[in-house]
Amino acid sequence: MIHLYTWATPNGHKISIALEEMGLPYTVYPVNIGKDEQFASDFLRIAPNNKIPAIIDDDALGGPLSVFESGAILIYLAEKTGKFLAQSGPERYRALEWLSWQISGIGPTLGQLGFFAVRSPEKVPLAIERFTTESARLLNVMDKRLSETPFLTGSNYSIADIACYGWIFAAKSFFKDALGEQFTNKTALNDWVERVGARPAVLRGMSVPKPTPHSG
Repeated sequence: MIHLYTWATPNGHKISIALEEMGLPYTVYPVNIGKDEQFASDFLRIAPNNKIPAIIDDDALGGPLSVFESGAILIYLAEKTGKFLAQSGPERYRALEWLSWQISGIGPTLGQLGFFAVRSPEKVPLAIERFTTESARLLNVMDKRLSETPFLTGSNYSIADIACYGWIFAAKSFFKDALGEQFTNKTALNDWVERVGARPAVLRGMSVPKPTPHSG
């Protein structure tokens, strides 16, 4: 059994989507970051960076294993199941490239835009401009890639698509006022969002957290 410690954020949804896509049974433990529950000592033992998501795999080789950081968890789950990450060759490295791109680029940038443009009571024009401009650039990068191939890795859906979906969903919904017309005329990106978002496992994963067992 996988124990998933998470909250309803793009990073949290990466792992619930992956678990649903891979058909792994898991139990959800909500960590309400609005109430600072990520700083509880019990959670700190699992996730020393005090951030969701984190997992404990009871069935790991050598006994129960905890893993934190969403990118590491995605790679771990993909290698555990043999799904959504090629074992070797160019396809594997394309997936790891775009996963790294999400972790270092589109995720942090949209996160900062969300804070400065949406959640912060004090609006700082320079910060909003900076993160809006960089968000637009990164969305263009993704749209260009998806105009060349149906998924980020190539012809196959992978953990890179899983990692990006929640953030792009947030960009089109929660951050849409800040981003303005950035999704206009991005046919490839919009088509990808629609196709990925229609997958049954993605729909289920996006509904987490719920403090109940999931069959995967």
